[in-house]
Amino acid sequence: MSVTFINAAEAADLIQDRSTVAIDGFIGFCLADDILTAIEKRYIREDHPRDLSVVNVAGLGGDGQQRGINHFAHRGLMRRFLCSNLSLAPKLYPLIMDNVFPTFMMPQGVLSHMMRAIAAHRPGIISQVGMKTFVDPRIDGGKINDAAKASEEEIVQLLNLNGEEYLFYPAFPLDVAIIKGSKADTKGNISVEKEALHIEQFEMAAAAKNSGGIVMVQVDEIVEHGQLHPQMVTVPSALVDYVILGDPENSGQHFIGNRKPVPSWCGDEKIPFDNIENLPFDIHKVICRRGILELHAGDFINLGIGIPMGISEVLNEEGLIEQISSSIESGVTGGVPAPGIATGAAYNPEAILKQPDIFDFYDGGGIDFAGLGAAEIDRHGNVNVSKFAGKVTGPGGFINISQGAKTVCFLGTFTAGKSDIRIEDGQLRIIKDGPYIKLKNDVEHITFSGHYSREKGVQKVFYITERAVFRLTDQGLTLTEIAPGADLDRDILGKMEFRPAISPDLKLMNRILFLPEKMNLKLSEQK
Repeated sequence: MSVTFINAAEAADLIQDRSTVAIDGFIGFCLADDILTAIEKRYIREDHPRDLSVVNVAGLGGDGQQRGINHFAHRGLMRRFLCSNLSLAPKLYPLIMDNVFPTFMMPQGVLSHMMRAIAAHRPGIISQVGMKTFVDPRIDGGKINDAAKASEEEIVQLLNLNGEEYLFYPAFPLDVAIIKGSKADTKGNISVEKEALHIEQFEMAAAAKNSGGIVMVQVDEIVEHGQLHPQMVTVPSALVDYVILGDPENSGQHFIGNRKPVPSWCGDEKIPFDNIENLPFDIHKVICRRGILELHAGDFINLGIGIPMGISEVLNEEGLIEQISSSIESGVTGGVPAPGIATGAAYNPEAILKQPDIFDFYDGGGIDFAGLGAAEIDRHGNVNVSKFAGKVTGPGGFINISQGAKTVCFLGTFTAGKSDIRIEDGQLRIIKDGPYIKLKNDVEHITFSGHYSREKGVQKVFYITERAVFRLTDQGLTLTEIAPGADLDRDILGKMEFRPAISPDLKLMNRILFLPEKMNLKLSEQK
């Protein structure tokens, strides 16, 4: 079958009721939003397509308001939803909580690898990623709402192979794949050279094609056959059924801010690192500085969204950014990771790999240091980032990263909510503390299992806040450091739901963390 060039409305008309539809993208990147917009418009107009089973690998928030998976927030449009992250899908939350459709979640790396398994007609994914977290069938089995529990559908099973436990995630066929590229030639070959990321465009297309489904690709530009260098072609025409030239309003490199393309993100331009602003001197910077003390020269690292992203900016300020190799689960390595909802991209990347490729390396233990966030921490060392405060954000790549890293630092403020915490004369001064306790007896959702980490016995695990540092030991959460100016009973133990183990070598956090000038750090070599 030759490739057909159609518009977004015609693409939406091709999707049949009750289809299984896979949508690619990463937050606001590689997002075929013209097609998603057309699907929403058709559903509002015709009540079709309806009862779709929708799959997306990473979070599809777009701008975090209207775009991405938010287009599908209509009763009747979906009958089932499988994803890894919903942090930028506010329109879907009410439907999920009202049990309008069963919602399931898998680790992002598992879903990325699932596209390969479907393409190869393998039975699914066998992995230890997700063990003893909410994904484990002995806990929640990845079921996010009551509708998922009532469905009696199982997306993961427990296996025993050669005396060792694994999780089995069964594969499923795809009817439609919706992906995004930069350019298509008139034969239908697809390049991604202007995208900030190269995720699983090929794998998702191959999965749909080998399932007997159709592949739709939105692009920003169409060129003559022969104008695309073969090294730039990510999806060959043989895997493509329909090409849609996106409207500039719903197409482009990203959906962030003014939407102006950033040449540095795709490697078309190098910017001086001096142009990247330093973090303001506050408690977030203190937390990032303390995390850096666990880094070594030559480390291959991953940083999560939020406070941990500041580690790259502090490394840059200290002139150390070139001494480590940063990476993002999107597949981008090197450079300085972009902040906020631009996470996934990096300024001056050294390589832009495919997402399933980077997760292979992560799952095999390739990360030396991971800096990740934490919404809740409990006495067992468990961490929750996936379900809290009435929201289901999902784990994204957190489970793959936190389970696979040799050293993992969970970084965040000690309490949550509005506070007034200052740094004065090298000491912490708590004027008004956050009203919400984050260190709980038991977390609401287990996204990182302290028990599983201790069972493996190969990880170093730290929990770093502005006023205290903990380590995971056989006694559970163990307090090892407190900030100068913080009172142990009033500011730490009094703001926890449990009493942690306290190290006999309890000490003050390094005072240099609390001074405004550069620390002039040197990274030691890996041991």
